[in-house]
Amino acid sequence: MPMSLEEEVRLLSMVDILGPLSGEELEDLAKRAPDTFLEQDDILYTPKESTERLFILKKGRVQCYEIDEGGNEITLSVVEDGNVFGEMALTGQSLEGLYVRAITPSTVVSLRREDVEDLITMKPEVGLRLVRELAERLRDSERRYADVVGKDVPARLATLILRLVDSEGVVSSESYQIPTHYTHEQLGSMIGCKRVAVTRAFRKLEGGGAVELKDHRIVVKNIDTLRELSEAI
Repeated sequence: MPMSLEEEVRLLSMVDILGPLSGEELEDLAKRAPDTFLEQDDILYTPKESTERLFILKKGRVQCYEIDEGGNEITLSVVEDGNVFGEMALTGQSLEGLYVRAITPSTVVSLRREDVEDLITMKPEVGLRLVRELAERLRDSERRYADVVGKDVPARLATLILRLVDSEGVVSSESYQIPTHYTHEQLGSMIGCKRVAVTRAFRKLEGGGAVELKDHRIVVKNIDTLRELSEAI
């Protein structure tokens, strides 16, 4: 169901790079850039796309991935709501060869190059925030790569689950639950291994008392144990 203009403006105001815009400017942007609504597993972008676009993820979570020569998915990033991504030389963003799929029901705004240029011209602080965000994303990508190099699969999986707890975990009295349902194929593509290896690794984490599955969701029972397992080589 389409959102009210007030709700659209509220969600745009939560996007860091749009922080310098006034309420009137956010309202104008909402009117000029209509929402795209995605259900879980809907594809937003494929390698066949060629138009330069910068996407603002207002709500939900999307997976950017590529398919290797063997037909296996390799996840390069999972984008959370309030962030930007896309295909635009102006910002150094590229989706060349990539697919973008909704992990959860999502709402996305698509900006053309002219829209982005107008925003930066009108409010240079928008451009500065965009540069900072892209630089931080690059550092985060390098940290994630360093996290998995040289580790065995259970340690990689433990590291990934800790990142998911940080980004979306729901805290209860004795545990942390990850509300998104990730398949073993998706988890494998995020740490560079096959589904069967993820299944074996998850059993090891379960056997160590660190995690369990409840209603197809990952629950962290002992986060200290999970941290110890993530450091194993």
